[in-house]
Amino acid sequence: MSANQTTSASHNQLETKAEAWSALFEEPMSDLVKRYTSSVFFDQRMWKADITGSLAHAEMLAAQGVIGQDDYAAIQKGMAQIQSEIEAGQFEWKLDLEDVHLNIEARLTALVGDAGKRLHTGRSRNDQVATDVRLWLRDEIDLIAGLLKELQLSLVDVAGKNVDVILPGFTHLQVAQPVSFGHHMLAYVEMFKRDAERMLDVRRRVNVLPLGSAALAGTTYPLDRERVARTLGMDGVCQNSLDGVSDRDFAIEFTAAASLCMVHVSRLSEELIIWMSQNFGFIKIADRFTTGSSIMPQKKNPDVPELARGKTGRVVGHLMGLITLMKGQPLAYNKDNQEDKEPLFDTVDTLKDTLRIFAEMIGGQVNPATGAKEGGITVNAEAMRAAALKGYATATDLADYLVKKGLPFRDAHETVAHAVKLATLKGVDLTELPLAELQAFNPHIEADVFEALSLEGSLNARNTLGGTAPAQVRAQLAAHLKRLAD
Repeated sequence: MSANQTTSASHNQLETKAEAWSALFEEPMSDLVKRYTSSVFFDQRMWKADITGSLAHAEMLAAQGVIGQDDYAAIQKGMAQIQSEIEAGQFEWKLDLEDVHLNIEARLTALVGDAGKRLHTGRSRNDQVATDVRLWLRDEIDLIAGLLKELQLSLVDVAGKNVDVILPGFTHLQVAQPVSFGHHMLAYVEMFKRDAERMLDVRRRVNVLPLGSAALAGTTYPLDRERVARTLGMDGVCQNSLDGVSDRDFAIEFTAAASLCMVHVSRLSEELIIWMSQNFGFIKIADRFTTGSSIMPQKKNPDVPELARGKTGRVVGHLMGLITLMKGQPLAYNKDNQEDKEPLFDTVDTLKDTLRIFAEMIGGQVNPATGAKEGGITVNAEAMRAAALKGYATATDLADYLVKKGLPFRDAHETVAHAVKLATLKGVDLTELPLAELQAFNPHIEADVFEALSLEGSLNARNTLGGTAPAQVRAQLAAHLKRLAD
């Protein structure tokens, strides 16, 4: 038999699942089991990570003298062709080959012969897939960090335009105290800032190399794992081969960070939905992010925030699924781990899509001609102000006023409660009670009380770090803009 015939025969064996393992098997895998165990139609998205990891492994094998330079050159050439075929949509993904790794290896062997078969020296699919997932997720985290920055910039932009707009702040969804709408928006900037920090922290633990752990016990070949890590731009090497192939903490941790990020999106969504309703009328969302009703022609439904609120449950469900997936597994690798990819992939896709659409929905789109953002949410400052005047939002300011006059806070609190009761009976705001009636509750009340009871006075009085005073909000805006510009 010629060398070419030998190569062809070996390739045919690799393409038959039962024969790919060894002569141990006496019957081929059933079609039902092939479909049940296959992952190629969802894990093929990792093809670039698989090629990148394989090339780094091959370079190291050649440097260590495990394979020859000719084999390494052939592997490079074959992988370049495979990449071109995949990018052109000409690569044939085969169910019989189960996953992205075997599909690429089979094609490489078909292209370059024995050099393709030598590529797998010193590694297993166990450490190969663990490496591929980490490489793929590392790149996705970098994209997500960029999207989180864009969303923060959108929120900062809206906040900067509405520092002096007064919104009723709520506790228990009851009017509590007036706040700057800009201050309210910056609360979400803080949340998404923490999300970005968490993502970068997760990235450090994602960016560690399992390759070289082989199936579970390491390998007898003289591998230079640190060299591969450097080639791939990874921060270190998994120190225990058993843990290296079986660890999915990084996927769980990422999904936990993604879940918390989606919870923040969901909280923002809930407020947008409430604010957009006719009973509030605080904002309008651009038509392209809403839908109509099939029966009620007057309706504009906030479908994007509602769907994001729903998708949050989906992502949190993936977190629960991954935790449950791992909780009963003994060391080392088990086939259960194939089930980590679909929830992880869907979490990444859902989070990226959500962040991208929210950045545009809130902040608008950049006009290429002017470079300025246009569109986004429209703020109804008058409706917000009217709502802030309805719920005695400055009652605490009257209590603070009395404290500054020497009254203990608890006594001041009780005094103001009586004043609010009278205003409620009369159907007026505290500022509409005559000075004489206010003085009946406490003789220390003077005419300057009305400035303290005004919405603007309430905001300006809270001029402490983290407070809602416009001066503080502008300081925070400057800090966020500086941070996001870095």
